[in-house]
Amino acid sequence: MTIPSNRYALRVACPSIRGVTAAIASYLSSNGCNISDSAQFDDADTSRYFMRVSFRSEEGRTLDDLREGFTEIARRYEAEAEFFDETAKRKVILMVSRFGHCLNDLLYRWRIGALPIDIVGVISNHMDYQRLVVNHDIPFHCIKVTKENKPEAEAAQMRIIEETGAELIVLARYMQVLSDEMCSKMSGRIINIHHSFLPSFKGANPYRQAFERGVKLIGATSHYVTADLDEGPIIEQDIVRVTHAQSVDDYISLGRDVESQVLARAIHAHIHGRVFMNGNKTVVFPPSPGSYASERMG
Repeated sequence: MTIPSNRYALRVACPSIRGVTAAIASYLSSNGCNISDSAQFDDADTSRYFMRVSFRSEEGRTLDDLREGFTEIARRYEAEAEFFDETAKRKVILMVSRFGHCLNDLLYRWRIGALPIDIVGVISNHMDYQRLVVNHDIPFHCIKVTKENKPEAEAAQMRIIEETGAELIVLARYMQVLSDEMCSKMSGRIINIHHSFLPSFKGANPYRQAFERGVKLIGATSHYVTADLDEGPIIEQDIVRVTHAQSVDDYISLGRDVESQVLARAIHAHIHGRVFMNGNKTVVFPPSPGSYASERMG
């Protein structure tokens, strides 16, 4: 028998209206909830307000009770509100092609509990990582993608996503461009990772191009996927310095490391409800005290 958690969180996005913070705090307090962490941001440029609150229900209120009771406040402030259990693991599908560094990193973090997700499947257009995935007792799906069969391949991918109930799709160096239809249908639910040399160094061998130009910084960007290739709202970024004494292989190795770290942090932020879409940008709140240790592990 599963014992319900009383560690909940509330996400709110609404127009910037005076009194919304007080209304939320008052609502939670009057319903026997004790706030343990709160973050908010009022964007003067977009006139949008964002808030994330962690709390404990100390008088037996369930999520359904809290959602129902919050309806009037949401209507009053024109708010998009989401209550969720902080201990519940989100179902995730990983997609990969032939570069396995991000896949290996995510599987390791998942296995040691540093990334609290439920990986319900791995989809690839190649067989390279079948054994690795199956050895982790995770279903592996190889769906070949060509110019001719792309609609059928994406339909097969969507069937897997829907059948598993996956809430998030992670492109862990999946090297196929998703259709506009899939990007639209899964808006805000697909996260990608790529090196940050774009748009300067496109196409094959970007690290060699960077090496030949003598760059001094290697970076990675993780973002939500949109129909605009590699231009979706950014969730997480990082860099590492390189010098003239390092080789192309050093560039590639360092690049893979930073890609893996950035992708893991982006996923962690998303599954804990810390990321809000704000037009072409995102609002990303820092980890709450209870999740910081796991995010930095590994």
